[in-house]
Amino acid sequence: MIDPLPDATSSDQVTTHSRVDGEPVRWGTGWISGVLGITLGIFGFGAVVCMRFPDWLTMPALRELYPLPVLRVLLQAVLVVGFGLGIISLSLRKKPILGGIACALAMMAALLGGAQVPIGQNTTPEGPFFGLDWFLLNLFVWTTIFIPLERMFALRAEQPIFRHGWRTDLSYFLVSAVLIQWTTIATLKPAETLFAWTVDMEWRRWIGSQPIILQILAILLITDFVQYWVHRAFHRIPWLWRFHSIHHSAEAMDWLAGSRLHIVDVLVTRSLTYIPLFALGFSEWALVIYAVLVSVQATMIHANLRFLFGPLRYFFVTPQFHHWHHSDESEGIDKNFAVHLPVWDFLFGSFFLPGNRWPRSYGVHGEKLPEGFVRQLAVPFRRAINDPMRSSRRNSEDE
Repeated sequence: MIDPLPDATSSDQVTTHSRVDGEPVRWGTGWISGVLGITLGIFGFGAVVCMRFPDWLTMPALRELYPLPVLRVLLQAVLVVGFGLGIISLSLRKKPILGGIACALAMMAALLGGAQVPIGQNTTPEGPFFGLDWFLLNLFVWTTIFIPLERMFALRAEQPIFRHGWRTDLSYFLVSAVLIQWTTIATLKPAETLFAWTVDMEWRRWIGSQPIILQILAILLITDFVQYWVHRAFHRIPWLWRFHSIHHSAEAMDWLAGSRLHIVDVLVTRSLTYIPLFALGFSEWALVIYAVLVSVQATMIHANLRFLFGPLRYFFVTPQFHHWHHSDESEGIDKNFAVHLPVWDFLFGSFFLPGNRWPRSYGVHGEKLPEGFVRQLAVPFRRAINDPMRSSRRNSEDE
């Protein structure tokens, strides 16, 4: 049983009118058709642009895997349905904003070639690129999985899909996908440079030859131990907290909230975590499977889901466990640093899971950070001048 949650704050109350055009969002008003039309328009237009400029906008590892005949059929359906939904929205709403955007996206995609767009020549298979296709794939997968789950099993049923801060979080989601090549290079380089001497070590061949399941279990233990201490340092060391507080500034939790991570936070955490994985020599397949698992779990533990997972919550990090880490209530501050396995919090005194109770609110305790991707990029550097000694613990002790 879940303890009752408090009334929603004003930013989380059920939305009755669109912030875009001020009109109702209920069924039959053209809002749903407009939003779906825009969504399909984004996917359709994005796919056409990716096919036009594969060198610059698609991941080399994925280019050869796309089934083009199937994609063209799907793209045609997406553009037609998206345009049709835009027309429906235009006919039902007084203001043509939503329907107009949906139709415009479909028409721009058609002007660029639509479903029959010629594929751009792949001249630089190993050159620089921006992962627009990776963004579209991730957006499709996560929205298809988590939006229905969050509607059916919501922890906070009153929280809308387009809740406060969603634009900021979507911006992080977009940038992290588009810059995947650059962040990957920055993540791998420190380990590959500092620990190049391990390449010919016998232990690498021995570890890399072990069964995949054993390698994955070892990776989970090692990465979580490293991330536990890196994460804890980000809370306790003032100059690191300035960057990590951006992640905690989200005042609503859902599948998208976990994307809110400052680039410095991302690079420091990932590069330090990768060092033991590289030095020990885990196989490429083990690392790929781990990357998929951590991506799913990282999305799930931020989601607006009421699942408690019974006794499993004491062995694996769950939404309830991680929601308490994001709580702005004093009892949850500097608790639950583990990413995969709560055992580290048990061992080092930071475990907090009060029965079936969930946090009442989220955010940075005693402080409200500005919304907006660009503004949040600058926040840590401004705070370095204005309040250089602030940490997560000091936030909770100020009151």
